[in-house]
Amino acid sequence: MKNMIPTVSTFQFLKNANRILRNPLPFHHENFEKFGDVFQIDLGFGKKIIFCRNAGLAKYALQKNQKDYHKSEIQTKEMAKYIGHGLLTTDGEKWKKQRRMIQPAFHKKQLARLLESIDSAIKIELDKIKPNKETDIFPIFNDLAFQTVVQSLFSGAANQEEIDRLQYITEAAQKMLVKELRQPFKRWYFHLTGKIRHHLQLTQEARDILKKIVAERKAGGKRYDDLLDMLLDARYEDGNGMDEEQLIDEILILFTAGHETTSNALTFIAELLAKHPEVQEKISAETKKAKAGSENLFQFLKSCTYTAAVIEESMRLYPPVYFIDRVNLEEDEYEGISIPKGSSLLFSMFEIHRHKSHWENPEKFDPERFMGENNHEPFYYPFGAGPRKCIGNNFAMYEMIIAVAELVSRYKISGASGKIEVLPLITLKPKNALLKFSPRSL
Repeated sequence: MKNMIPTVSTFQFLKNANRILRNPLPFHHENFEKFGDVFQIDLGFGKKIIFCRNAGLAKYALQKNQKDYHKSEIQTKEMAKYIGHGLLTTDGEKWKKQRRMIQPAFHKKQLARLLESIDSAIKIELDKIKPNKETDIFPIFNDLAFQTVVQSLFSGAANQEEIDRLQYITEAAQKMLVKELRQPFKRWYFHLTGKIRHHLQLTQEARDILKKIVAERKAGGKRYDDLLDMLLDARYEDGNGMDEEQLIDEILILFTAGHETTSNALTFIAELLAKHPEVQEKISAETKKAKAGSENLFQFLKSCTYTAAVIEESMRLYPPVYFIDRVNLEEDEYEGISIPKGSSLLFSMFEIHRHKSHWENPEKFDPERFMGENNHEPFYYPFGAGPRKCIGNNFAMYEMIIAVAELVSRYKISGASGKIEVLPLITLKPKNALLKFSPRSL
């Protein structure tokens, strides 16, 4: 027997519009608690969105039946207009072709070549922390993550003015996109006032900067074995490489996805560590032992198992990608739930990661969950799942392990006495992350 999906009315949606714009998570949580693990919101004019925290349905759509569940227009159209049509924003045959081509650049052996530049970029940014002074750590981690992507991509080919401009544009475009998605009834206003046109012009400016950097690399003839060289080397099955526009699309997506999620995650990690000094001490001890017993950074990373568990537990509580969107191509049914063809589905990783049915004491920060043989795969999606799982997941983990280990080896972190605040935009961002960093005695 098919079950009808409980519905939040258009009136309730509009009544809560301002609240949803500020932070939709409490509104969604209330509806999950009221209606169960699947409900839908009637946006009016025949448009509905299905919200889901059913881990089984998420796995079914993202892995088992992923061919029939494609990305929604949020990514393939709305996001794509700002960052192009690359891995993150395409589907079908084009996505398969691009994924197959780019995947080798993110193999662990290839990433090992980048570790020294990643380590160097991280240390330079952490030098900017002012000891014993309350500091909003997010801007520092934001710069750290952006510089890490820049160095891994370009090996210093971009000057600071270009880097600053690229960073500004990627962040401005995201803020504009959030306004469009959360206030669809204001689309006419955004067009009329020229706001969308302005941000599209900014995006073109970013593309022009990247084209200049690529042209200089090609003209220079020197190899750096960075991600740009790997992307330039990549070939389709017919032996051809990417054309210029496609290459710029992929680079823009690496900037957007590669720095945004990592800077968010590192900030939440630092806030959680400030609340748990005993976890800091375990990381500090592990880091000292790993440095003493490792001949290179790759060995060091493999030795930092507890640090990795801390990062994984932090991303369980505060997943940077807190929603994953899909549209089903055909009418479908899952365990009695009827899903009409063309439904817009939003899978809440934030809710799945905190679901009482899947996690013991789900609100507790407990890195031990991820130690040893514990398997949380069916209920844990910090990098997505299935064939569309984030191509840069290993890169992100390496970067975060190095950053957390270096941070804790330098400082004792304190100051997070209140509740950790969130700002859900395209990704789950931190808010008011004010911390204090006291130098460790050597």
